[in-house]
Amino acid sequence: MSLATKMKPRLEARLAELGHRLEEVERELDQPMDPGFADRATEREGDEALEALGEAGLREARAIRAALGRIETGNYGICAACGEEIAVARLEAVPHAPLCAACAAKAA
Repeated sequence: MSLATKMKPRLEARLAELGHRLEEVERELDQPMDPGFADRATEREGDEALEALGEAGLREARAIRAALGRIETGNYGICAACGEEIAVARLEAVPHAPLCAACAAKAA
């Protein structure tokens, strides 16, 4: 079994999990605010944290979709910057990684 074949179900499962989590965040953000001033301030802080979680989830979902696209085109596991193979250990840790460790370090 190829690495791409092994990782595809894992990526799809994570994408589905993110979808559910993002729906929960959206539902929570849609709740009406408490009319009390002190409570509204606390709720706003909570909303800001939820928005940050939602944005991080959206970024991860985009990265996962891109990785699934690379699987479909046969480019999964190839660094998008240098064209070298991405280490299996890196892909097992971050299955949607588009860059090898060296290129990711340069980009950071």
